[in-house]
Amino acid sequence: VNYFPDFIEKWGRRPFYYFGVGGIVTAAGAMAVCGPYTFSGWILAPIVAMYWRVGLRDISQERHTVRRNYPVLGHMRYVLETIRPEIHQYFVETDQGGKPFNREKRGEAYQRSKNMDATLPFGTRQDVYAEGYEWANHSMWPKEVDPDQARVTIGQHPECTQPYSSALLNVSAMSYGALSDNAILALNSAAKMGNFSHNTGEGGVSRFHKEPGGAIVWNIGTGYFGCRDEHGHFSPEKFKETALLPNIKMIEVKLSQGAKPGHGGILPKAKLTPLIAEARGVPLGQDCVSPPRHSAFGSPKGLLQFVAELRRLSGGKPVGFKLCVGKPEEFAAIVKCMIDMGPEGCPDFITVDGGEGGTGAAPPEFSNRVGMPLVEGLTIVDNMLIGAGLRDRVRIIASGKTVSGFDLVRNIALGADVCNSARAMMFALGCIQALRCNTNKCPTGIATQDKELMDGLVVHDKAWRVACFQKKTVHAALDIMGAMGLSSPADLTPHDIMRRMNNFSYQRVGNFYTNVPPRCFVDKALQTEKVVSSRMWKWFKRGERNLAEGRFEGSGTFIK
Repeated sequence: VNYFPDFIEKWGRRPFYYFGVGGIVTAAGAMAVCGPYTFSGWILAPIVAMYWRVGLRDISQERHTVRRNYPVLGHMRYVLETIRPEIHQYFVETDQGGKPFNREKRGEAYQRSKNMDATLPFGTRQDVYAEGYEWANHSMWPKEVDPDQARVTIGQHPECTQPYSSALLNVSAMSYGALSDNAILALNSAAKMGNFSHNTGEGGVSRFHKEPGGAIVWNIGTGYFGCRDEHGHFSPEKFKETALLPNIKMIEVKLSQGAKPGHGGILPKAKLTPLIAEARGVPLGQDCVSPPRHSAFGSPKGLLQFVAELRRLSGGKPVGFKLCVGKPEEFAAIVKCMIDMGPEGCPDFITVDGGEGGTGAAPPEFSNRVGMPLVEGLTIVDNMLIGAGLRDRVRIIASGKTVSGFDLVRNIALGADVCNSARAMMFALGCIQALRCNTNKCPTGIATQDKELMDGLVVHDKAWRVACFQKKTVHAALDIMGAMGLSSPADLTPHDIMRRMNNFSYQRVGNFYTNVPPRCFVDKALQTEKVVSSRMWKWFKRGERNLAEGRFEGSGTFIK
């Protein structure tokens, strides 16, 4: 007979009192028999006193029903709830079962960050017949890809006088404030070691970004942190002052992010430290607000004019924008404006963030249910630019759960030129996926402003690890491309990636998505029945119609 569940069920206020009285009698009896100064008396008395103190407080408090109904014993529920994630991660979770990244993915990042070969003994653990399993078909005639092919020049615009040679894999947007001083120092030091770029996130360019001297992509969000006036509006003078720094290589205007697209944010004044205020250019003692949308411009044409003005103010550096795709016709309207404005209307790059992207803190509904996943968003952006005849002018950067060499290959095959990764770089820094990013209690000192915790992150060691992870992951991607018989990442197409549909069939990933011929949106001779019946064409025409009807018209404080 299992008496333990019955004991818990029958516990309550009355048993609490009975048990407490029994404790008093026992302690008093021990002191009477053995003397008041004996060891047993001094041990029992404090325990009984603490029992009564905790129990009476549980009964009198009004916030927690479990504690009122099960005094003292009810605390076990909260203890178990606190340690549950660790118990699950270390004792229950399978190699493929962890979320948002499974143990196998995390282990791969850890191994590569330590400059170890990420080898797999005894064969794959993947179920290769499971629905959704993806793979690349190898060639009988493999090639060796030249490492020089792992660089992509961003800045095809005629007014971009300072193009940037980007690595295939870079550090994605993570703001100072969300990440600690030492984490930012380590990431930028790694970027310098490995010759790749470090995106600042919308929190501004801090002293910790500047100090190591690594290449920086300055992310400018709706709060215009680091380039705002006293009213929170865009300041061209302050922008120019920072944009002209030599290690600022590119500027990225953030329209939305995958973790919470269309949602602003507030950093409470209680969490605003002097260093964060310095980086963001905001006063201490006030809440730091990021609105849901930009105030500097208010339309697709205004966005492109803003991009062009930032390029001019920065001295000809590449400027682009970042978005998580939502309504395809809205992106189509931006593409239509690019066509109408000609070469000067094109950004140098577009960063596509997937709805699976992560952040330190986001409303669960937005993280789980808002925003298009990377694969679909990337395909739409790539095909819209191809149909407009602009794909050779605009580079595409993909961001969303890129950890392995195969992730890199798949994203490039689907249309990306370059990939960014945030959480994989955090794993290389030492992140253990404790899921404490929003508590300021990150145990590895990465996502925290607690000085004691961040002191545990040794900058020079973690910088070396991030550089090793980036180098080995890119090398693995090039090895896969070579095994496929390709000479360059530019040779990858969506038809090179296979996906299993069920136990008995598979298809090329390129067959799932509409692929339009180049310039079909602007050349009537190419507008065949297949093109005009495609989803891409319908989205493009809807965006064109919405523009003509003035649905996206609006002005901003900077671009009227």
